[in-house]
Amino acid sequence: MRILLINPNTTESMTAAIEAAAKRVASPESMVRACNPADGPVSIEGYVDEAFSLPGLLRIIRQNDGQWDAFVIACFDDTGLDAARCLTAAPVLGIGEAAFHVASMLSNRFSVITTLSRSVAAIEHNLARYGLAARCGRVRASEIAVLDLEDPRSEARASITAEIRRALDEDRVEAIVLGCAGMAPLAAALSAEVGVPVIDGVAAATKLAESLIALGLQTAKTGPYARPVAKIYKGQCQADSF
Repeated sequence: MRILLINPNTTESMTAAIEAAAKRVASPESMVRACNPADGPVSIEGYVDEAFSLPGLLRIIRQNDGQWDAFVIACFDDTGLDAARCLTAAPVLGIGEAAFHVASMLSNRFSVITTLSRSVAAIEHNLARYGLAARCGRVRASEIAVLDLEDPRSEARASITAEIRRALDEDRVEAIVLGCAGMAPLAAALSAEVGVPVIDGVAAATKLAESLIALGLQTAKTGPYARPVAKIYKGQCQADSF
């Protein structure tokens, strides 16, 4: 099984951490790689960052179509997920959607711990779109910037742990979803510390991708996920014409 994880931001150290998190749970027979675009924001914190990350993300999907059995978009906002599914028949999973579904199979209710407050609305929108809003106690912000997750001098771990404990006390939940790919290395230790399932979307999406490959299932190519209509793209988008 060949699985390509795409970090839509341009921070290579985060891409390396994402690859390591995926490899920790992948089957020995699976080939797992992570990459990121050369152009775009260093982190995705809000709708503008998301918009600027899309050309690089979609270009990677197009360039690698047919070479991988599945793709994982390693941004918790599920950046560009629907567009990516139009570009390939291979399964394309978002780490947010994967984590929500896994949490819903392990608990009656879960809460999400994300980075900044500005990310809360996008996650809430996705939960509603996926039909899982009723299963979520609350989307909580730890007020930690994405890149601070890589800084050992930051208070990221302590802030995330404190927010998890508040969620367990106040939201009446039995599981926690970590709302950022940069939190992936913390999941196992946090789960052991707080005593409930703590779900990392990178690991969840990797294992779900393996399952879909093993089942021989691909992305539907009729309806909204059909391949794009051939047309000319102008200006800076000219290289991406179909």
